[in-house]
Amino acid sequence: MNPFESIDAIRYEGPESKNPLSFRWYNPDEVVEGKTMRDHFRFSVVYWHAFRGTGADPFGAPTMQRPWDDGSNSLENAQRRVRVAFSFMEKLGVNFFAFHDRDIAPEGKDLKESNANLDAVVRVVKEEQQRTGIRLLWGTANLFSHPRYVHGAATSCNASVFAYAAAQVKKALEVTLELGGDGYVFWGGREGYQTLYNTNLKRELDHLGQFLHMAVDYAKAIGFEGQFLIEPKPKEPTKHQYDSDAAACINFLRAYDLIDYFKLNLETNHATLAGHSMMHEMEYAAAQGCLGSVDANTGDELLGWDTDQFPTNIYLTTQMMLVLLRYGGLAPGGVNFDAKVRRESFEPIDLLHAHVGGMDTFARGLKIAAAIRADGRLEQMVKQRYQSWDGGLGSEIEKGKHDFQSLASLILERGEADANESGRQELFENVVNLFV
Repeated sequence: MNPFESIDAIRYEGPESKNPLSFRWYNPDEVVEGKTMRDHFRFSVVYWHAFRGTGADPFGAPTMQRPWDDGSNSLENAQRRVRVAFSFMEKLGVNFFAFHDRDIAPEGKDLKESNANLDAVVRVVKEEQQRTGIRLLWGTANLFSHPRYVHGAATSCNASVFAYAAAQVKKALEVTLELGGDGYVFWGGREGYQTLYNTNLKRELDHLGQFLHMAVDYAKAIGFEGQFLIEPKPKEPTKHQYDSDAAACINFLRAYDLIDYFKLNLETNHATLAGHSMMHEMEYAAAQGCLGSVDANTGDELLGWDTDQFPTNIYLTTQMMLVLLRYGGLAPGGVNFDAKVRRESFEPIDLLHAHVGGMDTFARGLKIAAAIRADGRLEQMVKQRYQSWDGGLGSEIEKGKHDFQSLASLILERGEADANESGRQELFENVVNLFV
């Protein structure tokens, strides 16, 4: 029934290990830049892909072999699934997990029954948390799967759907508080539009802002002090989603006076769909003081949709860790494996292989990023590129000592700007390659 019971806990065995169920690079107690790997990453397993994913796709039926799951929506099945999930996470050695309300407990015939189902499963989650010490990174509500949310939730044209979504988030916030969650995420799965012909965009954005203020107010009322997070995604399932990328989210938060309450939960594959690199999204959010947490996955460069694959690209994780180290890390966020095994990887053991590989890939990225920073060449080259701002005219501009009139007078006197220096992109890339 529980195939993970017979498997030994995953241990660090070093780069030379031939054991596929061992860590070659992730050593949780190893200190890098003054912090253990465990604390750098705060790795989290997502409940929805790992324990609710079936392997179904638009072209085929479910493939996943999950001997503990009888496929029913019974409370007994949901509770059994929780115990297996915590057994898996315990063997993997992660300290956190994340879930949607409808992942862990079945939806009932009405909200009252759904809430009762959730309470019944949460009791088992709390027992497993106490047994293992595994914590909740963040909770969230599924406001996109049920047909009632066909037009969105907070942005629905149906006011009673808005009300239902508010009631569902109210309960999800209470549960997140009860389970000691470090945060709460809003992903606007259907908060967007397919066509503007039938959409009052401003009204929908106003409603979304109002909805999030209600969440902030209720969190204060119940004493929830966790971090609120918004997860950007530009499309899928709608053609355009309002939380399309980091810049759009931050602009929205400022426009609706929410910037003091929210940070961003950035996902790699969502950055790709937005036409950005994950390094760009993280750098932009961090520069604005809005980097909160990351969903760790990757897309396929040959496919144009959200494939949610486990990360294996060391350049990707190196870039991500360069940003995190420069800005001081993620806490109270974490590195959350919002990734699913491939449809063809259907045995339970594949879940362990996928997570072990992802954790090792991030550990290698961390060590490479730390080595690049310790070497100092990359930082010095960037500093040199901006040296004109470190004194003279550049320093005067940054200190606010000039305006258009004074700058125009200066350039009229000089006749031309100083000559540019080469950006040396290839050299920068070559320096990074020395460490990978």
